[in-house]
Amino acid sequence: MTQIDTTCADLLIRLLRDRYGVDTLFGIPGVHTIELYRGLAESGLRHLTPRHEQGAGFMADGYARGSGKPGVCLIITGPGMTNIATAMGQALADSVPMLVISSVNRRDTLGLGQGRLHELPGQQQLMAGVARFSHTLLDPATLPEVLDRAFAVFNGARPGPVHIEIPIDLLPAPVRAAVPRPAPVLFRAAPDPRGLAQAAAWLGEAQRPLLLLGGGCVEAPEAARALVTRLDAPAATTINAKGLLGRDHPLDLGANTALPAVRTLAREADVILAVGTELGETDYDVVFDDGFQLDGRLIRIDIDPEQLVRNQRLALGLVADAGRSLELLLEHFPAPLHRGGAERVRAVHQELALAAEPAFAPYVPLFDTLRELLPEAILVGDSTATVYAGNHLVSQPEPRRYFNASTGYGTLGYGLPAALGAALAKPELPVVALVGDGGIMFTLSELATAVEAGIPVVILLWHNQGYEEIRRYMDHHGVNRVGVDIWAPDFQQLASGFGCRATRVDNPAALARALATRPLDGPLLVEIDAAGWSRAVAE
Repeated sequence: MTQIDTTCADLLIRLLRDRYGVDTLFGIPGVHTIELYRGLAESGLRHLTPRHEQGAGFMADGYARGSGKPGVCLIITGPGMTNIATAMGQALADSVPMLVISSVNRRDTLGLGQGRLHELPGQQQLMAGVARFSHTLLDPATLPEVLDRAFAVFNGARPGPVHIEIPIDLLPAPVRAAVPRPAPVLFRAAPDPRGLAQAAAWLGEAQRPLLLLGGGCVEAPEAARALVTRLDAPAATTINAKGLLGRDHPLDLGANTALPAVRTLAREADVILAVGTELGETDYDVVFDDGFQLDGRLIRIDIDPEQLVRNQRLALGLVADAGRSLELLLEHFPAPLHRGGAERVRAVHQELALAAEPAFAPYVPLFDTLRELLPEAILVGDSTATVYAGNHLVSQPEPRRYFNASTGYGTLGYGLPAALGAALAKPELPVVALVGDGGIMFTLSELATAVEAGIPVVILLWHNQGYEEIRRYMDHHGVNRVGVDIWAPDFQQLASGFGCRATRVDNPAALARALATRPLDGPLLVEIDAAGWSRAVAE
């Protein structure tokens, strides 16, 4: 076995590149991480410098969702870690693979409270709460094993963020190690054949089956589409699974399980198959009234055994990979069943009449315009009005082309940096960031990153003069408005100051012209005057 003499920091970069196929890093250099950067310029790895560590985390998240590969961050001790914690919380909630490599103070000072630069009383314990695991490296020789463990989580278990911290005295430490070889190949768990056979029997006998498909299924769209078709069963997809069944599939109920017509269908279902989904409230109960109920036999398939017994009463649970389970379950149904599923879905859509819903009226032409001008685009959203509407209205041709921060952790500031990460992951596809005038201020500085790196994202900024969603909540609950009618800057001048092209529109035709002439060498900010747009649409 060929050995190399190197440093811990250099070994880390070599392992990421040569063993795990990492090609992109997100990070802000600091005095505690400069050793990680010593050979980075010659490594061949692409490095993006966000303007805030939260932006680094969101970029890594968007990169991971767009590519299916872990996003990797290099983060400094202390404030760098507390800054990225919010992004890790979002990734943890949505099971997004993210590797966060950080420095930490010298081994001989850990836990002593000596007031060292960037010192936290217990950085590893702090970050463990937003990670699948957090590990402090104490011996450079164990680095390959620790990284193997991280990628085993990404590739073999329920993914999420992993944090590895390396004391600053270890980064330049010499280490003798084997030349990095390809990472071990991992196959996720397959379902127990007996349980799968029982699930197939129940589904085959069902009169009113229902499928609930979550983000865990995105690696197996062909199997998901085939199974839904053969079972002739209505299927609801979560927001993170949007596009799983393709665009406008006749059995796709969309992400509409919080709406009355779909809830009725769910209560009437005699057998429900839920695959790779938490059954959590931000997908199934966005009106927050605990009104989504399943009375039939519930079959759940999830890589996480604890998830099987959360949120709804379980009849049969299978601990297994979602995609592999769909493929194997499909083998139990060699011929299609005929149970009128498409007719039931059509009736639900007619009752929903989403395009005619007054609350969605301003947004229907917006998404129609996007679909016409950029039909293959990845739509990446913040928590904002356009996203809340798009969760119901948008239909995508493939998975991994619609994701946002309105689910799970529900952070603000996600949309812009996550869109940059998605654009780096999929440069062949257009990427649109859906943001609001309130949320974009959390990470507006990342506009500089977009300009510097020449990333051609379209930023659709819905300008409604403040925190509209919270305003409505205050009004609904009889609370006088405080802190929601906020002052907004001149976004056109701001964009110009960053060197970003920008325009302001107030009607669908103007939006179409802006999209048709979007630059391909950098970002475009399209500010939509919400009030003017709504008037134009109403006329």
